[in-house]
Amino acid sequence: MNSEFMDALSTLEREKGIGREVITEAIEAALISGYKRNFNQAQNVRVDVNRETGSIRVFARKTVVEEVFDARLEASLDEAKNMNPNYEVDDIIEIEVTPKDFGRIAAQTAKQVVTQRVREAERGIIYSDFIDREEDIMTGIVQRQDHRFIYVDLGKVEALLPLNEQMPNESYKHNDRIKAYITKVERTTKGPQILISRSHPGLLKRLFELEVPEIYDGTVEIKSVSREAGDRSKIAVHAENPEVDPVGACVGQRGQRVQTIVNELKGEKIDIVRWSENPVEYVANALSPSKVVKVNVNEDEKMTQVIVPDYQLSLAIGKRGQNARLAAKLTGWKIDIKSESEAEELGLLDNPNFLEPVGVETSFDTEDQD
Repeated sequence: MNSEFMDALSTLEREKGIGREVITEAIEAALISGYKRNFNQAQNVRVDVNRETGSIRVFARKTVVEEVFDARLEASLDEAKNMNPNYEVDDIIEIEVTPKDFGRIAAQTAKQVVTQRVREAERGIIYSDFIDREEDIMTGIVQRQDHRFIYVDLGKVEALLPLNEQMPNESYKHNDRIKAYITKVERTTKGPQILISRSHPGLLKRLFELEVPEIYDGTVEIKSVSREAGDRSKIAVHAENPEVDPVGACVGQRGQRVQTIVNELKGEKIDIVRWSENPVEYVANALSPSKVVKVNVNEDEKMTQVIVPDYQLSLAIGKRGQNARLAAKLTGWKIDIKSESEAEELGLLDNPNFLEPVGVETSFDTEDQD
């Protein structure tokens, strides 16, 4: 190695953020292994790389003893005193043993170490960049796929989209541009591994944050999201300012904001409902687009009984129970739905525990726009 190599280390320090001292120490450690391997030496050695000139010297480290049994590891007291009269038994002396052709091995070893350290540093930088993007949304380009993953190029790294995180109503082709939600960032021996999702509820939340300025600036808050990816979702929104309509803000003029999200999710239906701290109102809103007549709340069991008009029973339950299921996920309450006829037979209509939802807001259902 020479001064040009040391200058190259300085450049690496500036451009890659890898300390020159760190690389130099790694080269010295690697050269010790290289020396022992190439010259079949077992003695304890130290390699010194001059930080200014890049010159390399190898020193054998030996213990001073009265009687030498292993010349590779020990030196006699007389030999030591010839070097320095102050040496005594059990001291460690260093004798230069640099081979003539060690420069070639050193250059190869140094190149390998630098390449490895640069690779590790770049992986570290990528990991640092992406660990901060966990639970965030990014746009990537589909590269390829196998029976386990779709591989998506995020620029600096290729992310993995597992089969169970894909939307059932989507197919992906090479060079397709997609938005995905980063679910996990992990360190592995091969570098950072980024796992992404198209089905996670967080994707819907982030899409609304991108499209609705009022959510981004905090005027409107997303309280809860429930999602059956590719089919239907519900999102509950709230605004502290009574003059702000949170549902209207998310819908946008002529439904443009929510329609952009629907398009991104390939036609997934989205119900936008107003959140309420009153469970009677919240559950009634969550069952949109069905009208709710009365609600009974059991705080202890976190359960509600809901009465709906006869003609809206199937709408409240939804296809395969989907509407009720999404409403329960959204609110965190179990929901038992009964028609007015059934409730009357059971004597529930006159039960004072059943309350009419007051102040229920009209929610928005993208299906109504079709």
